[in-house]
Amino acid sequence: MTVDPASHITIPEADLARLRHCNHHDPHGFYGWHETEAGSVIRTRQVGATQVNLLIDDTSHVMTPIGDDIFAIDLGHRERADYRLEVTWPDQEPQVKADPYYFLPTVGEMDIYLFSEGRHERLWEILGANIKTYQTALGTVRGTAFTVWAPNAIGCAVVGGFNGWNASQHPMRSMGGSGLWELFIPGVEEGEVYKFALQTKEGQRRDKADPMARRAELAPATGSIVASSEYQWQDSEWLRERSQTDLASKPMSVYEVHLGSWRWGKNYEDLATELVDYVADLGYTHVEFLPVAEHPFGGSWGYQVTGYYAPTSRWGTPDQFRALVDAFHARGIGVIIDWVPAHFPKDDWALARFDGEALYEHPDWRRGEQKDWGTLVFDFGRNEVRNFLVANALYWIEEFHIDGLRVDAVASMLYLDYSREHGEWEPNIYGGRENLEAVQFLQEMNATVLRLHPGALTIAEESTSWPGVTAPTWDGGLGFSLKWNMGWMNDTLEYFSKNPVHRAFHHSELTFSLVYAFSERFVLPISHDEVVHGKGSLWDRMPGDTWNKAAGLRTFLAYMWSHPGKKLLFMGQEFGQREEWAEGQGLPWDIVDGWQGEYHEAIRTLTRSLNGVYSDSPALHTQDFTGEGFTWNKGDDATNNILAFTRFGSDGSQMLCVFNLSGTSQPEYQLGVAAGGEWKLVLNTDDAEFLGAENDIATSVQAAATPRDNFAYSLSLHVPPMSAQFYSLQK
Repeated sequence: MTVDPASHITIPEADLARLRHCNHHDPHGFYGWHETEAGSVIRTRQVGATQVNLLIDDTSHVMTPIGDDIFAIDLGHRERADYRLEVTWPDQEPQVKADPYYFLPTVGEMDIYLFSEGRHERLWEILGANIKTYQTALGTVRGTAFTVWAPNAIGCAVVGGFNGWNASQHPMRSMGGSGLWELFIPGVEEGEVYKFALQTKEGQRRDKADPMARRAELAPATGSIVASSEYQWQDSEWLRERSQTDLASKPMSVYEVHLGSWRWGKNYEDLATELVDYVADLGYTHVEFLPVAEHPFGGSWGYQVTGYYAPTSRWGTPDQFRALVDAFHARGIGVIIDWVPAHFPKDDWALARFDGEALYEHPDWRRGEQKDWGTLVFDFGRNEVRNFLVANALYWIEEFHIDGLRVDAVASMLYLDYSREHGEWEPNIYGGRENLEAVQFLQEMNATVLRLHPGALTIAEESTSWPGVTAPTWDGGLGFSLKWNMGWMNDTLEYFSKNPVHRAFHHSELTFSLVYAFSERFVLPISHDEVVHGKGSLWDRMPGDTWNKAAGLRTFLAYMWSHPGKKLLFMGQEFGQREEWAEGQGLPWDIVDGWQGEYHEAIRTLTRSLNGVYSDSPALHTQDFTGEGFTWNKGDDATNNILAFTRFGSDGSQMLCVFNLSGTSQPEYQLGVAAGGEWKLVLNTDDAEFLGAENDIATSVQAAATPRDNFAYSLSLHVPPMSAQFYSLQK
């Protein structure tokens, strides 16, 4: 073959300049094999190479350097064929590799259409870094297909250790008006660190982590890592049962956990044994993790996410996280994760102004910035952004078998004036304060999860009276499975913090929750937010000396477990942690195991007993969301700080729950009940097992046919101070 350096193998200077500065939309138009008027040519850019040979037809041909580290060869008139490049760099052995610019686009027209419409439900399979294998004439080619959405960029390249972070080595091609950029790079395998080098319209290069990365470097490093999974799940039976289960009538007791500080220094692999054993021993039905998606600042507890598709590397690999979920499922425990679609941080290497302009965030600061948290707000009205988030919800459920998503800060999404002063927000098209685009997004996300994964939960942390949070989307609701009952949490904690001598004046704070208890499908949350920022722990909120604090906390937990609604308790509160939670250290296990742990071990024993009674008693969980499951027996005895109600099961069972929230014993308290017969004591928080003071409570009582409190029957009960009792009607 003859080569004329001045012939058609060269690249026009205008295009060469754009390729040189990585701002060309079509590098495939010049690199790789191309037919020309004079025949055909192959060009390749190999930065720093001293020689490149073309291997084709079992023959090696030396390629001509034409400047800018570009090598070319004139093939004359011949048909396109498979080939390889043999590249030699200084002081290295030659490397044989396939040419990235030989391959067709890895993103299909239908994928592009669905993404542009905001309806691609498996977005992670076309965007980000996906390992692919091709069978070619010269053998198998394995590498990674990179695709990124950056419609405002004028050029885009993949950079990483495999190319010396040089953007001119692997420029990507634009996929037209979709805003996607794509390139398949042979030889790039799992474990390679990479970013996207984006050229902005202002001429700046911005190296960005992959928004769709499956794995990220350990902070403070910020690179994305090519990842795939060969994990073999063992939970098919669990998933089958989940798809056929409506948790409305099932017990649901959630242990909320920050994985890094449950026991300091533990990783996913450790937790798959230690945490699973602990949660199973206490009888919880579910565990909920504070956000596990990658985040740069540990002090955010995971609520400022930079890698929505990557489990954080702080505690192990994605497959080790899968094994943790699998281990919970093996013990019959569901896994919920906190999910944060409301906002994201401003870190320059992540989503913020991704391609030089507002892309994931709303371009108007009145809608695109959350000043309270120093974060940016997603542009929920943009198809591609909405697709990014909806697909992310599906990703955690499908790829990690997550059983539920607790959606953080829903109120901040719903209201355009959330935490904003006059002039800092813009009304919607109807002049209202509702964020119509966010409402549409939440409805779409919930409906899609329900359609594709029946039995998977979506749970709203929503702190206002927005109507229909858990109503179905077809009826105009947001479509969540459950909603956190923030009103119950605030009122109940406020009441229990009062000295008993003052509680008579606050009785309505405790009873008010039953006015609206069945307006939504509620979870009763005592979350991490209630034990930080100067609020103290549950133990610290209880008035009195050590004995009274323990008694008050036992009574509080019993009240929580008997009240209509599912349950959630943050780690450490199950044994009465004394101080506030701090993410930078482990829980104070010494107060349970050490010299001062007597009361705390008893509180943990009570938590275990409450979970057992709760799960074994249909009256306490089968009718959580209907008034048919509840009636007051004594709701107005503010003078004595006595509260009593009956929970009814769908099977006809009844559980009477009685609370003495004063410091005075009631040895013969008269109480009306709905049925005659024997009422068996199934739980007494003042029992010796829990280090209570009264041990002579009758194990059962007989209802007399004496009307009281508008009931046909009544009981006479011994109700010790600061205690709770559960009585089950015997059939």
